[in-house]
Amino acid sequence: MKKILSLFLICIICCGVHAQRTEVYNQHIHTVQVIANNDYMSPAVIRLGENETVEISFDHLTHDYHRYQYILTHCNADWTPSDLSETEYLDGFNDNPIEDHDISVNTTLPYTHYRLTLPNDQVQLKLSGNYRLTVYDDADGKDKPAFTTCFQVLQKEVNVSAQVSSDTEIDRNKTHQQVSFSIQYKGYPIRNPQNEVKVHVLQDNRTDNWVTNLHPSYIGPDQLRYEHNRALIFPAGNEYRRFEMVSTRYASQGVESIRYHAPYYHVTLRPDEPRLLNYSYDQDQNGRFVIRYDEAVDNTTEADYFFVHFSLLWENPLTEGNFYLQGAFTYDNFNEESRLKYNAEAHAYECTQLLKQGAYNYQYLYVAPGTTVGSTAQAEGNFYETENEYLILVYHRAFGERYDRLIGMQQVK
Repeated sequence: MKKILSLFLICIICCGVHAQRTEVYNQHIHTVQVIANNDYMSPAVIRLGENETVEISFDHLTHDYHRYQYILTHCNADWTPSDLSETEYLDGFNDNPIEDHDISVNTTLPYTHYRLTLPNDQVQLKLSGNYRLTVYDDADGKDKPAFTTCFQVLQKEVNVSAQVSSDTEIDRNKTHQQVSFSIQYKGYPIRNPQNEVKVHVLQDNRTDNWVTNLHPSYIGPDQLRYEHNRALIFPAGNEYRRFEMVSTRYASQGVESIRYHAPYYHVTLRPDEPRLLNYSYDQDQNGRFVIRYDEAVDNTTEADYFFVHFSLLWENPLTEGNFYLQGAFTYDNFNEESRLKYNAEAHAYECTQLLKQGAYNYQYLYVAPGTTVGSTAQAEGNFYETENEYLILVYHRAFGERYDRLIGMQQVK
């Protein structure tokens, strides 16, 4: 069985090498969140040996108890499994039960909320790098995961300084942003930077357009520079659209109506229009969401689930490609659940999501045939003023080592 699980996990990970994201396989699992140090605005990264924690939580849409187990896999920078045994990267036991769970209270849709904090009494993390967490229902067996998700452990060895500029190498039309950064590694041994160092750059934590396989433009004493690199030019996009559904008594921001159609609530958002002409500032959360119910004592078990109806006004259907809903709540998956379908009668692209009460960010991305990268140009526009967030991750593997260390991180707007 252990060999079967290992092969299954390798298939999952290899099919999504460029997939530092959550993948849900059980249709009853919703609202998977990975939050480091109780700060939902920070990346899911904790520092090794600093008493920091990461919490993984999710809902199973039933009050029936399910015995969920979790398995930790150490991964390389590209999210393939590293060539390490469990005893090398874990102190304690792998394959442990998730024992913290509570049923929902007074919700139209019953669910059980599960929580897991790492590290814990059962298992400690010994090495830096990428970690994939696989959760499975004990009744289904290890070869049928309910979902997988990701987080990182940092052992800071280098300093990263970065800046974002609208003055890019490809245009002067103010539609792109260019990231430049340097890595200072004085006192830390890097003998062959071209081969030993791997850097990933993410825009607003998106995984569809992240940049990998970067090479420094300058290698100096104790310093690497990444400047004037066309790969680090990103379409600027626009501020995320927002809506809130924090009560059933009134319609909050972005909501047109809240109606109860037995047995569930339905939330219809105000119809969205393309935003191609002008940039409009808004204080968004760069794609994130937070669970909140105004009348709750405990949001995790008292917030209800609503069917949320999105619509993007569009005169005629696309001749090719598709629009997808993107935000942290879609886990950056361009699949049938996040794809918008055209309604000829309403002249709009539409999508319905089952979401837990809270405040959400979202945008509409166009994906052309044969590609896997979402484009903001068609529905959101690209404006250099957009306050994007860029996350820079620095990995190192010295000659002869068998895994990628995460040795540096920087987040810049």
